[in-house]
Amino acid sequence: MFTDRWWCARQVERDGHRYLYMNNEHTYCVIMAGGIGSRFWPLSRTEHPKQFLDFLGMGRTLLQQTYDRFTSICPKENILIVTNSRYAGLVREQLPDLAGDQILPEPERRNTAPCVAYANQAIKARMRNKGVDADQALVIVAPSDHLVLKEDAFRETVRLALEQTSSSDCLVTLGIMPSRPDTGYGYIQFDPEGHGRHPKVKKVRSFTEKPDHDTALTFIESGDFLWNAGIFVWNLASINKAFDQHLPDLSALFAEIEEAIGTDAEAEAVRGIYSDCPNVSIDYGIMEKASNVYTVVSDFGWSDLGTWGSLYSQLPKDADQNVIMGDDVRMYDSERNMVRSSKGRLIVLQGLSDHIVIDTPDALLVCSRQDEQKIRQFVNDLKADGEDERI
Repeated sequence: MFTDRWWCARQVERDGHRYLYMNNEHTYCVIMAGGIGSRFWPLSRTEHPKQFLDFLGMGRTLLQQTYDRFTSICPKENILIVTNSRYAGLVREQLPDLAGDQILPEPERRNTAPCVAYANQAIKARMRNKGVDADQALVIVAPSDHLVLKEDAFRETVRLALEQTSSSDCLVTLGIMPSRPDTGYGYIQFDPEGHGRHPKVKKVRSFTEKPDHDTALTFIESGDFLWNAGIFVWNLASINKAFDQHLPDLSALFAEIEEAIGTDAEAEAVRGIYSDCPNVSIDYGIMEKASNVYTVVSDFGWSDLGTWGSLYSQLPKDADQNVIMGDDVRMYDSERNMVRSSKGRLIVLQGLSDHIVIDTPDALLVCSRQDEQKIRQFVNDLKADGEDERI
């Protein structure tokens, strides 16, 4: 079933830089772009969430940067975007090179396991249309809103993961070398002695979701824990086998509509089963239960950009450690703040420290950086009060 014969990687030059180009025609990338980014309220809104915004001022949105990143890893036509149906138009607008069947619209949000199951069926249909055994497909699954600062290191990490999955029945997740006892990330414990085809590929012992500070500190000190980046690599045979074993009901639902995928009947067939899909993450539904999970020990300048605080850590700061986004901000006796102004509005702050200040045309957020996890609760309260137009 598994073979290295069709695996290839070569050096190419682009814009004066040399890249490792993994142009295997059977490698696919699935980009998950259906989230609403509530922790980045009030800038990220339900109708225009964070993956469609240029948070870093680089001229490309987070989704566009993610797409660009994978064009040197797999053929452009093998990049699939799974998103909520309400965002399909935004995806087409921001990625005009995509063919229509490269966008997989979900009729409702059901977490990441149904998202992956849908993409699996789409890849299987494409392989079938090529007359190729679907088991030969290698699949990378990645969020659309993460930051990667070291692109070459990222490509090398993905190469190691693809090599591992090209020849064995396993599931691989990328693990980030932790720099602090962060309580906002999930953690992966690996076996220091058990590794795969490369010493950086380690057998996974356990997963822990967002520990408290003391536990996270213990993890860091032990030396055998990594942050879970939520980026996965596997071959299609292995992930389908895992669905059959750990999420059989979900697997059966998509098996019912297999023949419709890739045809004009696809959208209606997907709508017909999605409400019956369990609302479960791929981490909880499969990765935490499977016994054949490996991780690649990684360091590629990663952040999940999950909160304003994570963005603060990545952006340039002034002499007082303030991050200022916008032209009309004046700071007096203020330090360690993150401030974003709306166009044309002057913001003057005096005597403020360790706060997040985000100004938009219809909402102003002032929140302690220490309490930024409460932003999601603020959004939930607005929704409960019927203020949907504000979120």
